[in-house]
Amino acid sequence: MIRWRQGTVLGTLREWPGALELDVEVDRQRVVALAYPLLVGRPEPGDAVLLNTTAIALGLGTGGYALVVAVPGRLPLDPAGPGHLMKARYTPLQAAVLGVEEPESPHHEAIRAADSLGGLPVVIADLHSALPAIVAGVLADRPGTRVSYVMTDGGALPLWFSRTVATLRDRLCGTVTVGQTLGGDLEAVTLHTGLLAARHVQRADVAVVTQGPGNLGTATPWGFSGVAAGEAVNAVSALGGRPVATLRLSGDDPRDRHQGVSHHSLTAYGRVALAAADVVVPAGLPAALAARVASDVVPLRNRHAIVEVDTTGLYDALRGLPVQLSSMGRGLAQDPSYFLACAAAGRHAAGLIS
Repeated sequence: MIRWRQGTVLGTLREWPGALELDVEVDRQRVVALAYPLLVGRPEPGDAVLLNTTAIALGLGTGGYALVVAVPGRLPLDPAGPGHLMKARYTPLQAAVLGVEEPESPHHEAIRAADSLGGLPVVIADLHSALPAIVAGVLADRPGTRVSYVMTDGGALPLWFSRTVATLRDRLCGTVTVGQTLGGDLEAVTLHTGLLAARHVQRADVAVVTQGPGNLGTATPWGFSGVAAGEAVNAVSALGGRPVATLRLSGDDPRDRHQGVSHHSLTAYGRVALAAADVVVPAGLPAALAARVASDVVPLRNRHAIVEVDTTGLYDALRGLPVQLSSMGRGLAQDPSYFLACAAAGRHAAGLIS
C-alpha cells in the first residue's frame, strides 16, 4: 500500500506557508519531494529522509510528489500547547490540533452557543480549482467582502498543500479545516462546526466549501469525492444558511460525462442534496453549450432554484487573479465556461449578503 524509500536532500526548491519542496536523490535519481515542516521538521541539504514515493510510482498528477515522512537524524521538537483533536487519526502521521470546539479553545463558548448561520451565503463546489474563481466572483462586485474557506477532506488533507490558498491569503478572512483535514487557521471536527466557526469566529460574509486539491474519481456514478458537495448543501440548510451550488460544467472537457453539466454535479445536487439550493447557471455561454446546460439542469428544478447570473466583467476579474487558474489541466483560455460558472456563483452569493 505504501512504497517506502530512503533519500538524501540535495537542496530546497519552492516554499509557501506550511510546505517546502525539496530536490532529493532516491535510487540514483532526482525527484521532487514535499515536506510539511509542522509535521516532520524542516529538512536541510545533506539530511537523510524517509519517503513515501507511492504517488510517483502511480504517475499521479496533483499529488505526484515524494512525501517526506520523517527526518530520522534530526527529529523536530515535541509539540507544545493545548489540543486533543486528532487529525489523520490512527495513521502513522496522526497529529493533535486544537479544535475550535474544544474546552481549551478561546472560541469554545462561541461555538457551544452557536446554532445558526443566520442566512450566511455558502458557495459549494466539488473541485478545489473552483475556489479562486468563486472568490473572484464575490469580490468583483463587493470588494472587501469577508470570505472564509472551509476545506473538506475529499482531496488533500493538509491545507498547506494548496498553493492556491497561500496565494489567496489577502483575499480570505480565514480558513477552516474540517473532518480529517488540517492546517487551517481554525480546526473543526465536522463541516457543521466548521461553518459555524466561519460565521461566528471569523465573521465571514460568505463562506466557500470545497475539498482540497486532488479530486478522486473512478468513472463510476457514485465513486467520486465531489459527492460530498450534496452533503454540504444539507449541512448549510440544516444550520440556516443559504446554499449556493456551483455547477461543474464545460464545453471543452474531452470526456462526454463532463460535457455540459458534469454528472458529478447532477449526482451531488440531484441525488445527494435533500435540501434546496440556488443552482447558478452563468449567462452568455456559447449557444450549443447553453442549450445543453439548460437541458441538463431540468431534473434539478424539482428541488432547487435555477438562477441565471450575468457574467459581465467576470472574465476580467478572473484574469486579474494572482493565481494561475487550472482545472484538469485546462486554464481560463482553454475552458472559460467552467471558471465563469464558478465566478457567477460567487457573484450570486455576494448579492445575497444581507
